[in-house]
Amino acid sequence: MKWKHLKVDSIRNSTPKARFGRAGLKLILIIIVAFVVGYAVRGFRVSAPADNGHDHASDAGRSEAPQWWTCSMHPQIHQPKQGKCPICFMDLIPVTSESGDIGERQISFSQAAIKLMEVETTPVERKFVEAEIRMVGKVDYDETRVKNVTAWVPGRINRLYVDFTGITVSKGDHMVDLYSPELISAQAELLQALKAAGNVKTSTSEMVTRTTLATLEASREKLRLLGLSDEQIGKIESSGKPVTHITIYSPMGGVVIHKNAAEGLYVNTGTPIYQVADLSRLWVKLDAYESDLSWIRYGQNVEFAAEAYSGEVFKGKISFIDPVLNDKTRTVKLRMNVDNGDGRLKPGMFVRATVRSGVAMGGRIMDPDMAGKWICPMHPAVVKTEAASCDICGMDLVITESLGYVVDTPNEAPLVIPASAPLITGVRAVVYVRLPDKEKPTFEGRQVTLGPRAGEHYLVKEGLTEGELVVTKGNFKIDSALQIQAKPSMMSAEVIKTISAHE
Repeated sequence: MKWKHLKVDSIRNSTPKARFGRAGLKLILIIIVAFVVGYAVRGFRVSAPADNGHDHASDAGRSEAPQWWTCSMHPQIHQPKQGKCPICFMDLIPVTSESGDIGERQISFSQAAIKLMEVETTPVERKFVEAEIRMVGKVDYDETRVKNVTAWVPGRINRLYVDFTGITVSKGDHMVDLYSPELISAQAELLQALKAAGNVKTSTSEMVTRTTLATLEASREKLRLLGLSDEQIGKIESSGKPVTHITIYSPMGGVVIHKNAAEGLYVNTGTPIYQVADLSRLWVKLDAYESDLSWIRYGQNVEFAAEAYSGEVFKGKISFIDPVLNDKTRTVKLRMNVDNGDGRLKPGMFVRATVRSGVAMGGRIMDPDMAGKWICPMHPAVVKTEAASCDICGMDLVITESLGYVVDTPNEAPLVIPASAPLITGVRAVVYVRLPDKEKPTFEGRQVTLGPRAGEHYLVKEGLTEGELVVTKGNFKIDSALQIQAKPSMMSAEVIKTISAHE
């Protein structure tokens, strides 16, 4: 009993520090026991064998296999360990591959994925394609059929028979009555020479007779050079009196398009009074962009439509290609001759024209109607089947092949692909080709060299062979899938350079 009281008194008399030490020791022991139990349970779970038959050896082999890391934005970056891209500083991602036989620029899809992506392919083929060039322009006067009615001698205009522009005149119609003192003096010389010739007697020496007749002929020629016709000169000689006024006649038939003088006006030699244009043949001037010049040739047929005659098609031939480019509009002027016997086309009309060019190997123009024929370099309307001279200007005709035309032969058919097949970045063109003899649909990105575009097709210079299947729909989706897998895509050049982290 004494001992119990002694124990209680000892506990009561113990300090708070002693009591806290014993409680802390118990708490530490509890934590250590809990940690040991948890570690044992975790170790059991990790070391426990799997019941689903999973091949741990394959997992170990895959984890031990070497792995490359690349950048999703810059697939040319290849590093053996994880890190940052040296270009954009993004986190690198592991390079994965579905199968060992898939190349760097190749990718495979399931049939279900191909159906969802709506991928379509078209075979590369050789065939003649047609380039259609559209241009705009306007109708203008034929400069070779525009003439001026001018004064041949100085004088005063007494009368203008044509009062306003737009009047149609015929060749030989009177246009102007002109008073000219110089012309009166020339007529007086003619009359004196005519009188002297009449006074020549048979007894006169031969030299005097010949001189007198030569003076008479010179006086007549002077009047001809001053604008008088032989009929007018004959009237002067028959009347024996000089004519005070000279009548100026129209040199050609056409329409008066300019009136530059008025009655009572004094004019000098060569002053234009009227301008007459023959509208039976006109020019149509077109603007062709410099990118379309490879499809345009001298002598090509052109179809055009005027706004005034909707639905009606007119035809002409290219007769001139301006050798100078307009640096402001980046266009070249073309000209074609158009017959306008019915007068329906008017100068100044707006037109829309189309040139259709058959394309052969190397982008050359193929025209069966022009091949093997001869054409005039100045008048394309003159085309003959054999060497000859031009009926208009007398120049020697040239062979049409010298102007870029080729003969229609099967061996000249170019290699073409649809215009929707290539992905063009500005510096390169990439197409996706479906690889044959693959279990799953497999596509390969391939950099190609393209020729000019002809309508809905591109000519292929390098990179493809006839019969290969190129993707014409869904190629952007395939390219996106390659980018997601950090593989070279349309934005990557054909030659891939490995860049180390140090570089």
